[in-house]
Amino acid sequence: MPEVIFNGSDGRLEGRYVHGEGPTSPLAVILHPHPLHGGTMNNRIVYALFQMYVRRGFSVLRFNFRGVGRSQGQFDHGQGELRDAAAALDWMQLHNPNAAGVWVAGFGFGAWIAMQLLMRRPEVVGFISAGLPANIYDFGFLAPCPSSGLIVHGERDVVTPVESVHKLVNKLSQQRGITIDFDLIENADHSFSQHMDRFVGTCEHYMDRRMNRIPGEALLTAR
Repeated sequence: MPEVIFNGSDGRLEGRYVHGEGPTSPLAVILHPHPLHGGTMNNRIVYALFQMYVRRGFSVLRFNFRGVGRSQGQFDHGQGELRDAAAALDWMQLHNPNAAGVWVAGFGFGAWIAMQLLMRRPEVVGFISAGLPANIYDFGFLAPCPSSGLIVHGERDVVTPVESVHKLVNKLSQQRGITIDFDLIENADHSFSQHMDRFVGTCEHYMDRRMNRIPGEALLTAR
């Protein structure tokens, strides 16, 4: 898959990009886990999400946050990384001006950044968050959450206890106009180590429902 280098707000960023099947292919940006704990765009959950969107004809980008791999800059505790994500989306939209909607997905720290990005970009129509660190970061900015999405969590996640994610899901689910799907994968740890097939299957089923591949469900662009 093609390597790309694009400009961020504080230097060049390294990514991998696959162009979609048509001129109006939707976009997906995939965000990796915490840079200071070994997170890169080659994380296996990030890669699995990337490939899932590629199989559905999306234009898809995963990239290294600042200071990771060949991306320039230094870790910025989320503020700079949010600018990186916005720059990635800007780059994709420059090359896909007629895209039919935008999706964001992330794992761990990347899920936190993804949720902030969707608050700032009204063109985002859906999200997938894995290992959402609801006990580590403040998600009060989701007031209200503007898009429907899927939150996937491992039952035996010791990084973020299930209870904190349940609390956030319940809060978001009370908002009108959106639907938050929550899938708790039995016996899975934070990285879904022995349960990747279940994780990918959950995300694929959700995307197929949203893309109306399963009759009677919402369209891709529905919020």
